[in-house]
Amino acid sequence: MSSRRPPALADLLVAIAVGVFAIAEELTVTDLGPPRPGWSWMVAAAVATALLVLVRRGAPFGVYLVYAAMSLALELTVPGLDAAAWQFYAMLLLFFTVTSELPPRDRRVVASYAVAAGHLVLMITDMAARESVVGDVAIALFMITLAGVAGHVVRRYLERAVDADAQSRLVAARSELRAMEAVLEERARLARELHDIIAHSVSVMVVQIGGVRLMLREDQVRERQTLVSVEETGRSAVEELRRMLGLLRAGPDDDPLSPQPGLSRLDDLIEQVRAAGLDVAVELEGEPARLPPGLDLSLYRIVQEALTNTLKHAGPTRALVRIRFRNHEVSVDVTDDGPRGSRAGRAGARGEAGKPGGPGEPGHGLIGMKERVALFGGTLSAAPRPEGGYGVSARLPVGAR
Repeated sequence: MSSRRPPALADLLVAIAVGVFAIAEELTVTDLGPPRPGWSWMVAAAVATALLVLVRRGAPFGVYLVYAAMSLALELTVPGLDAAAWQFYAMLLLFFTVTSELPPRDRRVVASYAVAAGHLVLMITDMAARESVVGDVAIALFMITLAGVAGHVVRRYLERAVDADAQSRLVAARSELRAMEAVLEERARLARELHDIIAHSVSVMVVQIGGVRLMLREDQVRERQTLVSVEETGRSAVEELRRMLGLLRAGPDDDPLSPQPGLSRLDDLIEQVRAAGLDVAVELEGEPARLPPGLDLSLYRIVQEALTNTLKHAGPTRALVRIRFRNHEVSVDVTDDGPRGSRAGRAGARGEAGKPGGPGEPGHGLIGMKERVALFGGTLSAAPRPEGGYGVSARLPVGAR
């Protein structure tokens, strides 16, 4: 597989090393005495072997057969030729390449074992002619077996590495897809809430315009017609908003008649969380400002999701909700004093419990908070605290958007 092959530079360096080793061995043998029979042929074979090593990964079995045929041809055509050590090591390298590049049940691998056995027979014949000891044959057999087993082990390891890489890519792709789905779901939820607010506001405007129309004098015909037109347009807009809300409804649990909460209902939320076992304190700083309905709702949801995350991941502990009103900005900080490294610290970064993804995947809580803060051009941070526990901090501008 191309994904498993080392760089071409590595193959080039190995080929050069084999060629240098082979030629050096031949030159060393020549320096120790008169040129042996077939010396020039052996040097040419050393160069050819280096080239075969260079291209061995492109066709491992074919290269191995060419090398075996070349070795056999030298043995049969050059009388008195002694096999060199480099020939044996080159054979081991090419045999290892076959077993590491091809599947174990491939017929070419089986054939390569037969070729290796033929190499061993030639070596035994040569050693017998030179009265070599039996130990040399045993060592050669062991090294050939070791090369084959090593090739299979390396191939299996690389296959597992490729499979693990593919699996990690698949998990990452699924995690990204689920994160995108969570973002879309949270955006749809936010859109439903904002559409409720807009529909309510437009309805109030229509009622007020109707009241103004009834207060007009009888001679104010043009003004009355203008207000009637505005009323009709407003009612039409409300109907269209209701239709859009119908498309955005996620299921039967949605209640289009329930009012959207805001900071004015924060006390009710705190009581519910306390009843569930979380000790919560609330601090308000600055003069409370009149907030746009959408911003007011988003602040409530941020506090709700942060406390829910603390309750489900940190267990019974204490939490502090601090809301600050400043000039053109409102901030919310929700912190808990859970133990350092607690599940609140680990899972909090994934979002609200109750809607988590798989391990290491983002949940809906943090995604929802990010979407709400981004809608109003604010900033959000959520991380474990140095002194222990977890903290969520949101800054939202008032009147900026």
